[in-house]
Amino acid sequence: MLTETAPNYRCRFCGERLRETFVDLGLSPLCETYIDSAHLSAPESFYPLHAFLCTNCFLIQLPEHVGAEETFREYAYFSSYSDSWVAHAREYVDAMIHRVGLDQHSSVIEVASNDGYLLQFFKGRGIPVLGIEPARNVAHVAMEKGIPTVTSFFGRRLARELAAGGKQADLLLGNNVLAHVAEINDFVAGLKLLLRPNGVITLEFPHVLRLIEENQFDTIYHEHFSYFSFTTIERILSASGLKTFDVEELSMHGGSLRVFACHREDQAKSTSDNVTTLRAREASWGVSKLEPYQAFRTRVEETKHQILRLLIEARARGKSIVGYGAAGKGNTLLNYCGIRTDLLEYTVDRNPYKQGKYTPGTRIPIFPPERIRETKPDVVLILPWNLKDEIMAQNAFIREWGGQFVVPIPKPHIC
Repeated sequence: MLTETAPNYRCRFCGERLRETFVDLGLSPLCETYIDSAHLSAPESFYPLHAFLCTNCFLIQLPEHVGAEETFREYAYFSSYSDSWVAHAREYVDAMIHRVGLDQHSSVIEVASNDGYLLQFFKGRGIPVLGIEPARNVAHVAMEKGIPTVTSFFGRRLARELAAGGKQADLLLGNNVLAHVAEINDFVAGLKLLLRPNGVITLEFPHVLRLIEENQFDTIYHEHFSYFSFTTIERILSASGLKTFDVEELSMHGGSLRVFACHREDQAKSTSDNVTTLRAREASWGVSKLEPYQAFRTRVEETKHQILRLLIEARARGKSIVGYGAAGKGNTLLNYCGIRTDLLEYTVDRNPYKQGKYTPGTRIPIFPPERIRETKPDVVLILPWNLKDEIMAQNAFIREWGGQFVVPIPKPHIC
């Protein structure tokens, strides 16, 4: 569907004019702007949650309606509250120490290091680390753990400053940060500047093919500016003089990629078969054709109707329904579907920063997880469905009173 609604929007990578709608999820607030009780009567800003597809480089992207300074200087997401994500970080550290040959003379730098959830494991093994995290409230938690952290946005400028001060990385990593970057070319150029000549970059991000195939529309929110295929990220890295030499497919966040990159001049790292295999698979899928992307919109609308039908029918039968989680993806789903307290009485979250507040846009109260045991709801809607196994295991006690879990994506179903 070609659109003329955004005549001035240009692709943040290649500069092509954006005309092709990927999906339009209506109006939505920033997904991490939780409302405290003192501001429940105050107005709230909503922005178009309209994702476009670049027909030149096939990068899916949202226009930047709110600047990074306003969005990320104080942030509500703390990585350490997900047990499975912390376990994933620990496994990564063990693997990379062996693969890259890291020791006490090495340097590990993480961009968007959050609360130190990952670097703490390198530090515990005696490997020097540095975190870069613009959200001051989150960075403070990392520094309390003894993780040295630079509280600044990353790009060429900061990379030059750090490199000039002798701070370059043998391992430079960024987990789930690429989507949050509006100035993607500046960011990737900064990675090259900060990497030692024989160093390794690893980047993890949700795989857009999995997003499309498994109907993960709620992964789209204002704090996520871009959505990547392997084909597109290879082009982006190459444009800044970086070579992608390996890739791994991960189960995290509904299906992610971990790409390995190095300086183009680094001849010691040969390209693995994983790279050529995934390139070929994406080409066969149609990554550079419009048709696979265009079919997504219809499936999203159908899923919205199915979610609402399930919840409305449960309420009509007198069932009490609550949510688990107040994550960004959940707030996209709630706002797009128009789910408010008439269908979802409350939600819970392990993050104390969110407890006692209300979800953005839908104004659903957020409680500690203990609230579920206290109120004994009939249905628990798992909003961070990517953590469904962890959440169901932690809350298996709801089955004691006949309670059920509902997972909304890829299609709503009862577990």
